[in-house]
Amino acid sequence: MIKFPAFSMRSSIFARLVLTYLIVVFPIILLGVYLYQWSYQNASDDITRATVKQLEYYLDGLNREVEWMELQLFDTVEDAGLNKLSATWSLMDGAEQRTRLNEVLHRLTSFQNSSPYMKDIYVHIRPINKTVSAASGVQPLDEVRFHTFNTRSGTNESRLLLWNNGLHLSAAKQSGKKGDEPVFIVQIELDSDKLGKSLHQINIYPDSGSLLILEENGYSIRSHPESDASILQFVQEASATNDNEFQMKMNGKSYHMNKVYSESLGLSVAAYLPEETVKRPLSKFYNWGLLFALTSLLAVVAFSYSSYRFIHRPLLSLVQGFKRMEGGALDVPIEHGRKDEFGYLYTRYNQMLARLQSLIDQDFKQKMMMQRAELKQLQSQINPHFLYNSFFILNSLAKTGDVDRIEAFTGMLGEYFRFITRNGEDHVPLSEEIKHSRMYTEIQKLRFSRRIRVQFDELPAGMERIRVPRLIVQPIIENAYEHSLEKMTEEGLLRVTFDRTENEASITIEDNGDGIADSDIEALKERLNQTANSYEMTGIINIHRRLALTFGEGSGLVLSRSGLNGLKVVIRIRLEEEKNDV
Repeated sequence: MIKFPAFSMRSSIFARLVLTYLIVVFPIILLGVYLYQWSYQNASDDITRATVKQLEYYLDGLNREVEWMELQLFDTVEDAGLNKLSATWSLMDGAEQRTRLNEVLHRLTSFQNSSPYMKDIYVHIRPINKTVSAASGVQPLDEVRFHTFNTRSGTNESRLLLWNNGLHLSAAKQSGKKGDEPVFIVQIELDSDKLGKSLHQINIYPDSGSLLILEENGYSIRSHPESDASILQFVQEASATNDNEFQMKMNGKSYHMNKVYSESLGLSVAAYLPEETVKRPLSKFYNWGLLFALTSLLAVVAFSYSSYRFIHRPLLSLVQGFKRMEGGALDVPIEHGRKDEFGYLYTRYNQMLARLQSLIDQDFKQKMMMQRAELKQLQSQINPHFLYNSFFILNSLAKTGDVDRIEAFTGMLGEYFRFITRNGEDHVPLSEEIKHSRMYTEIQKLRFSRRIRVQFDELPAGMERIRVPRLIVQPIIENAYEHSLEKMTEEGLLRVTFDRTENEASITIEDNGDGIADSDIEALKERLNQTANSYEMTGIINIHRRLALTFGEGSGLVLSRSGLNGLKVVIRIRLEEEKNDV
């Protein structure tokens, strides 16, 4: 059982640290933060309540104004003179037509002058193909406006309609026949400029602003159009929440924002003001804040010096010791003069170094021998089923009496089997591994020359002498033939490419076969990521394990769907000085 040495409170680093922090820093910080937050919250709440009341009052007034416009709008639709004009236009002479049109124009002008928010009012009359405007007089029928507001009349959209970057109200006089166009449409265009100016009554604080937002599509009218665009974007994002009070930053300044929504209008009105306005009532605390800042600075200096002397410097020595240990230096102990926690920690660290040195001496050679044996065992599991197919090819060539091809084929077979049966070396230069793989594809061309095409790039300079485990490329090519390309009756393609970076070499083998599903690829990837605890590994899992054992973390196989539609296998080889035998 490990016994810890007894420490007095006087020599304990923890006690010194806690005592220094509590006595010097904590009460000052706690008091200052509390006073500031309390004052700020009160000021913020007062401003929020006043702002919300103003926003609600503004929306109520705007709603009453819109209701009055709608009342006059529907009264105009039912106007007897306008209806008579539409129905009997063709029966009137020219003088009576002009008289009736002037009466309609006079009514629209009176209607327009009755509201400060009304920019213009139109009546689009289909039977006479004319548009009467309070501002523009009698004009030919505005087909665009007629069709626009005819389409939107009777829909479930909000009372206020957005068109041509403006807000509108409209009502139609129907003909009474299903499917026919309306007899006429009355349209009111609201004055966006005057609505924007009306928002200034909300801006009672310096540098404050306000926005009127149509929630259905985000259209806005702003009191300061030149500076409110980014604030509008913030409100649109925040409108997805149920909160109507926000904090935001724009151009390096913080703002406080409130928003009120009118369900009947489908409009929201938002007001914002700088945080400095909210904090202005706290100016009387300036001197106290300065004193608080100076006191905190002194506390930080005292705390930093104490931390450096009693914690940072001893920890730095310990970290440097661990770095030396990571580099293999296990014979450099750490000395410490005080009898505190670090003194005990250093003693245990020095004992750990001695113990590690002993264990490494005992275990290193045994571990290396086990790893080498595992590599040998994994290499021996490669399945040489290619031998069976080779005999069938040789038999076919013998039947045809093609002596030249038999000679070439048997020569290639000899080179092939000489390579795979050579047991003297665990690793070979990559150039020999690629030469063997290329030999394998040449043999397969004798079988599939009419069905399968091979694109085999040249090995780039600088990769030839990288030493790799034997048989890491050819089995993957063999797998592509066996499970994908052999099933194709025509236009098969096998591609082998190379890539080299400063820290990694890669070999890519891909095909255009359709014999493997995405689920099979995912299953293979999961098996590659599993720890190999048995001796049942074969195929690409065998190769992946050997590469990982030889080159370390980051090396191995990466599987994915090829752009050619088949399986894509990338052999990754992490390069270090000890892995690059030149």
